[in-house]
Amino acid sequence: MRILKPNPVAPFHCLNLLTFAQTNRPMIYSMTGYGQVKAQYKDKEITVELRCLNSKMNDFRVKLPNAYKHKELEVRKLLNETVIRGKLDLNVSVISSKGDEDYSLNKNLFRSFYNQIHELGIDLSRTDILNAILQFPNVIEPNDNELDDEEYEYTLGVMKEAIEKLNDFRIIEGATIENEFLLRIRIILDHLEEIGQFEKERIQLLKDRILKSLNGTFANENIDKNRFEQELLYYLERLDITEEKVRLKQHCDYFLEEINGNGTSKSKKLNFISQEMGREINTLGAKAQHSSIQRLIVVMKDELEKIKEQLANIL
Repeated sequence: MRILKPNPVAPFHCLNLLTFAQTNRPMIYSMTGYGQVKAQYKDKEITVELRCLNSKMNDFRVKLPNAYKHKELEVRKLLNETVIRGKLDLNVSVISSKGDEDYSLNKNLFRSFYNQIHELGIDLSRTDILNAILQFPNVIEPNDNELDDEEYEYTLGVMKEAIEKLNDFRIIEGATIENEFLLRIRIILDHLEEIGQFEKERIQLLKDRILKSLNGTFANENIDKNRFEQELLYYLERLDITEEKVRLKQHCDYFLEEINGNGTSKSKKLNFISQEMGREINTLGAKAQHSSIQRLIVVMKDELEKIKEQLANIL
C-alpha cells in the first residue's frame, strides 16, 4: 500500500487523454482498463478502484462512501474529462482505524423489533430473530459524518492517480492491439501480392473453359472466330480483378495511415475502412474462379474478421 502525504494533491500529468495524444506519438487506445490506488490519510485507508469495459458511450457507475455522496456530480465531471468512452465502474472505499464507518446499528429500533417479535411467542431461535431484524428498514442506518475538505481534496488526488493508471493500462493494451492490426494487414497485403503469380494461368483457364463450353454446345456449327474473340474479351473484362486489387491495396494503406493518425477515437473510421476492404475481398472471391486464388482469399477474409473483432476493443 502506498503511503501518500496527507496534504496537497500530487500533480496529475495525464489528466486529459486528448492532450496526451496531441503531444505524444499517435496510438491506439484500448476500451478496457484497470487502475487501483491505496493510500493512507491520517487514520483512514483510502482505496480507489476503476474498471473500464467496452461501450459506445460514457456509462459511469459510481460507488462512493456515504459522506461523499454530495460530491458525486463533481466526480462524474472529472471522469467525463479524463476517461474517453467506456463502461466505467468507480469504487471509492474509506475505512477508518477508529471504527468510524459509514453505517451503524440503530440500537433502539433493534431492541423494539426484538421485543415485539419475542412477545408474539413464535417458536424461533435467537439467531433467526436477529437475522430477520437486520433485514428490516432503518435498522442499519447511514452515519451523518461530515466530509472534511482536506480529506476530499486528498481523495481526489488518489482518484486522479487511479485514473492515470487506468489510462496507462489502456495505452499498453492499445499497443498490443495495434501490433495485431499491423500483423493482419501485412498478411492481407502479402496474400494480395501472391495473387499476381496466378493471373496468367487464371486467364488461360477462363479462355479454355469458355472455348470448351462453346465447342460442346455448338459442335456441329461454324463459330465466327472474330465474334468469339469479342465475346471472350467481354467476359474477361467482366472477370478482371485488377481494379479490386488496386482498391484493396489502397484501403489497407489507408487503414495503416489512420492507425498512425492524430486523435484517440479511431474505431469508427477504421470500421468503415474495414467494411470497404471486405467488399473488395468478396468481389475478388466472386470473380477469381481459380482454386489457388480462392485459398488466398479465404485467408484474407479470416484475417479481416480478426481485425473486425479487435476493432470492438478500441476507442
